[in-house]
Amino acid sequence: MIVCVSVSHGNTKKVADAMGQALEAPVVAPEDVDAAELATCDLVGFGSGVFSMALHPRLREFAASLPKGERRSAFVFATSGFPEAPFRPFTRPLLRLLERRNFDVVDTFSCRAWDTAGPFKPVGGIRKGRPDAADLEAARAFAAGLPGRIDETSLRGPQRA
Repeated sequence: MIVCVSVSHGNTKKVADAMGQALEAPVVAPEDVDAAELATCDLVGFGSGVFSMALHPRLREFAASLPKGERRSAFVFATSGFPEAPFRPFTRPLLRLLERRNFDVVDTFSCRAWDTAGPFKPVGGIRKGRPDAADLEAARAFAAGLPGRIDETSLRGPQRA
């Protein structure tokens, strides 16, 4: 299952749909899934666009509301106008939160996307046309490779971000 918040231009939903096709997984909004249903999944994706250097509050609140269950695998993905900054990675807070909820986060993915926030709005935004076909193919390839990384993670033991 892929839990996705996509609010501005549908960028993140396009990426989630590409991943969902590769994994044969449904794409749902946080408010459309309950914790019991999520507990039956072997792999769960969590993704959103980036807003003020953080993943969407609805996604973070949903993850925080999950009970600590049996160990499960997860991945995190994001779309943004800019790459993740090494000094303030926007995926790290969600990774840590998911680990506290007993998820093994096996990998993360991000790609550029059309961004019309703040100062970019008057000029029509940045990264118009993204995610493009190459981005969506990269998302599919990333998702298709996740099952192999899940096996590697279980052999190595839990990872720390």
